[in-house]
Amino acid sequence: MSLATLSDRARFAGLLAFRGVNSTLNRLYTGRLYRWRFGGAIPDRLLIAPTDIRTADPTIAADIYAGLFVFCGQAVETDGRSPFEVTPPSEVWARVLHGFGWLRHLRAADRAISRSNARALVEDWIRLYGDYDAFSWRPEIVSRRILSWLAQSPIILQDADRAFYRRFMKTLMRQVRYLRYASMDLADGLPRLQAAIALTAAGLSISGQTRLIRQSAKRLDQEIARQILADGGHVSRNPAALPEILLDLLPLRQAFTAQSVDPPRAMQTAIDRMMPMIRFFRHGDGALAHFNGVGGSRSDLIALIFAYDDVRGSPVQNAVHSGYQRVTAGESVVIVDTGPPPPMMLSQHAHAGCLSFEMSAGANQIIVNCGASPETLPNWRLVARATAAHSTAVLNDTSSCRFITGGYAHDRLGPVIISGPRHVTVDRDSGEEGETLWLSHDGYAALFGIIHERRLIVSPDGLSVSGEDRFSASHGGAVRHSRDRFALRFHLHPSVASNPLETGARVHLVLGDGETWLFSAPGSEISIEESVYLSDIHGHRDTEQLVISGRASQTPAVMWSLRRIEAATNL
Repeated sequence: MSLATLSDRARFAGLLAFRGVNSTLNRLYTGRLYRWRFGGAIPDRLLIAPTDIRTADPTIAADIYAGLFVFCGQAVETDGRSPFEVTPPSEVWARVLHGFGWLRHLRAADRAISRSNARALVEDWIRLYGDYDAFSWRPEIVSRRILSWLAQSPIILQDADRAFYRRFMKTLMRQVRYLRYASMDLADGLPRLQAAIALTAAGLSISGQTRLIRQSAKRLDQEIARQILADGGHVSRNPAALPEILLDLLPLRQAFTAQSVDPPRAMQTAIDRMMPMIRFFRHGDGALAHFNGVGGSRSDLIALIFAYDDVRGSPVQNAVHSGYQRVTAGESVVIVDTGPPPPMMLSQHAHAGCLSFEMSAGANQIIVNCGASPETLPNWRLVARATAAHSTAVLNDTSSCRFITGGYAHDRLGPVIISGPRHVTVDRDSGEEGETLWLSHDGYAALFGIIHERRLIVSPDGLSVSGEDRFSASHGGAVRHSRDRFALRFHLHPSVASNPLETGARVHLVLGDGETWLFSAPGSEISIEESVYLSDIHGHRDTEQLVISGRASQTPAVMWSLRRIEAATNL
């Protein structure tokens, strides 16, 4: 871990101290001396059950009834015990279990046995953890559990006796009151927004909560205004955050309507901005581009989200606030990361991929980034965040951002980015030769005194993408010879087959549907190396990458192009 400047060190120390104070206050106000605050009057009833629009599979209900719980690719058989009594295989699995999102599968089965099973499992949790538990009462887990219990309350409470109804309401309200105090210890970004959504949903759904509605709606308004950028992106720069937020915000909007309560001012405008931004990040096959934490795309969930899109706005091409550029020409799409890392406390999932790009033609992805791995594979997650896992330039086998990887600071702040590119320049122009992007970043200036410059040109018909990468001295002189090794990496989608041609400067690419493209780099040697395409949904797949290596002091510029060809004879 290294911090480039005194201001970086001061900012890092301040955040560490702030996080420590918040954690101390949270332990105090949620500790035994103050836990009486979470009791109080038991509400009479639930007024509404917000809709859960996430897809559900009734066949999973049979597995749950049989004692088989499969989360995050890990399966646990309970052998007749409650799942809350078994040793979880991982923390991620346990978070999903205690979040109760899987109740939707039992509801989808719509059978008396599923309703009885759901009620029994909730009863188990109340019996074992309803008072308090250090893990299952983590604020981010409480947020998810509140939303799940509210949405699935029809299956939980149908046919329930009065005693269970009161226990359920008492425990639910206890968690709501707890979350109002404990949310100060939540990580910034998505967890805080989800907590505001959960509290607002509770206020709308539980009887007698006028004050909670007013307070939580105000807090939700503030979080949305702070986190959703003017172009519709999320402040964390993670494209996957957008569908996650909308899957909770859209049902909440319906809940406001059902209760005839005016929603927060920022909520509707944020929804209208986020919808086109999801389209911004989609390739021709519907998958989200692999930037800053995206590891896979649930096309079914995105289709559900778009069913609620009243505006159906076209995506912007220049997402300057989020730090991305999109070029659409013919059937080709090029998406480029043109932003610095997000604020430190929002960078737990951010990548060191500045100036990396992805390119697709129709339903074929061609150039990609490696993606992101599931939380159950933390070592892979660190590898995926490195610059080398992105289709951009790497200097001296070093990432353009520095990460916290362990120790006290990691425990307090998480795997945040502590330094990286500060100045990223973007110029865009449309002309006869197509759409041109002139880009640069200074992520290597402090370490090696080098600025990476990249020019991308997409032809009007989308049948050609050409690039030029340059390395200049940040201090204005010559690039130092001792620390100037570069590698330009172009990771290929697993469906792309590469065939090097005899010159060594050209590679024939055959796409999944048989379409052929030619990658060429005149005057350079292209090597084909192993790579991996990471996904937290579909698993990891082996693939390849094209690599151009050299010394910045000896190579003024590297020219390369990717163009579609009709047949091998036209090379």
